[in-house]
Amino acid sequence: MSSCCPSSAAASSDISSGVKDYYGKVLKSSDDLQTTACQTPVTSSISKNIRLVMSQIHADVMSKYYGCGMCVPSCLTNMNIVDLGSGSGRDSYILSRLVGQQGNVIGVDMTDEQLAVANKYIDYHTTKFGYKQANVKFVKGIIEDLQKVGIDDNSTDIVISNCVVNLCEDKKKVLKEIYRILKFGGELYFSDVYCDRQLPQSVRKHRVLWNECVSGALYWEDLNKFAIEVGFEIPRIYSAHSFEITKPELKQVVGDVKFVSVVYRLFKIDKSKKTSEKKQVIYDGGVDGCEQNIKFDYKLEFSTETPMTIDDVTWNIINQSRLNDFFESKKASCCAKFVKTEVENPFEVVARDCEFTKPPTSSPCC
Repeated sequence: MSSCCPSSAAASSDISSGVKDYYGKVLKSSDDLQTTACQTPVTSSISKNIRLVMSQIHADVMSKYYGCGMCVPSCLTNMNIVDLGSGSGRDSYILSRLVGQQGNVIGVDMTDEQLAVANKYIDYHTTKFGYKQANVKFVKGIIEDLQKVGIDDNSTDIVISNCVVNLCEDKKKVLKEIYRILKFGGELYFSDVYCDRQLPQSVRKHRVLWNECVSGALYWEDLNKFAIEVGFEIPRIYSAHSFEITKPELKQVVGDVKFVSVVYRLFKIDKSKKTSEKKQVIYDGGVDGCEQNIKFDYKLEFSTETPMTIDDVTWNIINQSRLNDFFESKKASCCAKFVKTEVENPFEVVARDCEFTKPPTSSPCC
């Protein structure tokens, strides 16, 4: 844990109580947020099938949604999923629909008011999705200790979290718990806020900014360090966007610190079964919503039409994960070009993306 974060039990309890009050009593809807950190950008790419499911989610659940990304990965049929900081249940209900009747979703939250909203609409969504019985439940607990809510070791296919890890004091402890409950081949797919430096105490202690996922943001290098130390493979950036603190009184507190919201993919694989070969793979299709193409991270998208060479790191993930059934593979030629898996600075990723999408300043040559 970074030394700039509060470390005493009293400080941790104060943080937890403040977060519960903020999301349970202060905020009535997303309109009450003071920053854009806990809001999914309008430009966020949301697939057609997810938009369809979102249209089936009850309006009360939607209005209580606070998140900085879309935390719904692909290839979900029959999966067992845990949603950390599930709040009013928006993402949990989307996942409930996508995993199907044989899948299972557990939402974990510590805020009574949010849990009340989520639990109120279990029967509504069970009927809406045409299920014989509910495949989702919501339990009260803290995400640093999932044993207390009965989630066993190596029991979960996917863990998601939407702008919640930064609200916890001990981020590395959260990652350890997630690693514990994931099966080999399992994935943490989560959205969170990161900063471009270690934050000073003046920012860390600001309660509104903490509750809005800003003051608790990890330095991006620490996320990569903690994840690898815990046992995960190198974090993969799925998407990223920057945002600014615009309210003058809050802008004055953060100064020139930069923030970015990132959807990361962290995989847990059995290291004893890793290979060192790069592979040529082709996507066979078959994943709902990804009939022709399937996105793996911001750099890699696989197609049913074109084989692609990948490095050993990416192959080990595909080979051990739920994605394996949807790919064919063979040994790649020694001279084949491939994208190397490495730790990446999300601020540089966002800067490159902005540069690529800038409109031309003059007419292009013919």
